[in-house]
Amino acid sequence: MISSKELNALGIPNHTQIMPPAIKVINIALSQGADAAVMCENIRKLALDPVSMVDDTLLGGIAQALMEVFPNGTVFIPRTDPAPWQQWGDVHVEDSAVKQMENACSLPCTVRGALMPDVHTGYGLPIGGVLAVKDAVIPFAVGVDIACRMRLTVLDMPLSKLISRREDFIAAIEKDTRFGVGANFERRYTRDNPVMDEDWSICPVTRSNKDKAWKQLGSSGGGNHFVEFGELHLEKPAQLGGQHMEKGVYLALLSHSGSRGTGEAVADFYSKRAKELRPNLPQAIKNLAWLDLTGSDGQEYWAAMELMGRYAAANHELIHSHLLRTLGVEALTHVENHHNFAWREEHDGETVIVHRKGATPAGLGVQGIVPGSMGTSGFVVQGKGNEASLNSCSHGAGRLMSRAAAFREFSMENVRVYLEERGVELISGGLDEAPMAYKDIHAVMAAQSDLVDILARFEPCLVKMAPGDGEPPDWKKKKDKKKRMLQAASGGDLQ
Repeated sequence: MISSKELNALGIPNHTQIMPPAIKVINIALSQGADAAVMCENIRKLALDPVSMVDDTLLGGIAQALMEVFPNGTVFIPRTDPAPWQQWGDVHVEDSAVKQMENACSLPCTVRGALMPDVHTGYGLPIGGVLAVKDAVIPFAVGVDIACRMRLTVLDMPLSKLISRREDFIAAIEKDTRFGVGANFERRYTRDNPVMDEDWSICPVTRSNKDKAWKQLGSSGGGNHFVEFGELHLEKPAQLGGQHMEKGVYLALLSHSGSRGTGEAVADFYSKRAKELRPNLPQAIKNLAWLDLTGSDGQEYWAAMELMGRYAAANHELIHSHLLRTLGVEALTHVENHHNFAWREEHDGETVIVHRKGATPAGLGVQGIVPGSMGTSGFVVQGKGNEASLNSCSHGAGRLMSRAAAFREFSMENVRVYLEERGVELISGGLDEAPMAYKDIHAVMAAQSDLVDILARFEPCLVKMAPGDGEPPDWKKKKDKKKRMLQAASGGDLQ
């Protein structure tokens, strides 16, 4: 008798429409005296070239099913020559991240790639990886947090107010957004935006997650997501977000968040679907499984990804509008951008799909935001339209060490000293987001001077991230006290 594991080793994919009937048909034949060696040879031939086995009396039905379920075949055939790619920056670049880019450039659909100076190892494509492909989209090359996004708003308020109204700023952040995995608003506090009036039935995942998305609209989430107030330094006059700004130091609000739980669900569903449709990808590139944009799965994912992009933009819009309204301040201008997304663009004379996983669009004149960490500078940049980088730049400083390593290496006391020396107050944040766990943002910016011009520098002053483990008791007491005060003021429904 033959097992699914043995059939899989011979090239038969683990698919519900393929494996069970194959096991049944083959084991019946073996029990009736079929030659096992000949059978194995025919199974290999079936997996490699199902067309040649369609008329086979025993395996013809399985061949037909393979052709229907896997119209592009089940065998991975890499490019004869790897697609070209270029790297920016060479400090603290992991060999594993470079290998991931090399693997991505072996895909038959890949046209070209680029590595940004904040690169570090990810799933499939490295964070800081840019990949142009033809007629396909790779869910893991977009990222798990689809449309992870930055937004900076320049406030019409003197910078001195950040000190004199410090408690108001803290209370506004605590009241007007939510932090942490699964964080959401109770129903009476849910936000409204036209994005929720769109068609959420475009795929099963968005349809089933619409209520969750509504509850999480306007929230910030966990991980490296944040809301910060700080100083925006313009060394010379500049156009920011279409508004002329004079040289000076301004009060600004900066946020980092994405498409929350629904975006993650979309990524998870279609990443698994892509793997099902590419069953025999080598282990090293399984997370680079792609969806054909001509097929229903690819079109569904693309529509869901674009909806998640609009949802993430609405998320930031609501965070900023509610905070500004609570503080009684107007916006002078704002700049925003995605950095986990895929775009249809023209490069090298053809239309391609450009994935920027932890990379910022930097087309000629395009403005974006490159943050550092909770304790270091961030930058408003303007793209130079460098085609070699597929019109891209970094999305931040990039991690110097893993989250687990940060927990081993540092303590919250280390973080407290580091931030106090730089005049930064941390309302809450995890040890895994310690500034020392990130690369030197100034070195990263220097490595991409041919990709972007720096328009302004942002210095964080008041930072809020998802609460993490390892915080000193006095920090927790302060947060608990603030939370109780806010709960009392809001009727007790704050989470």
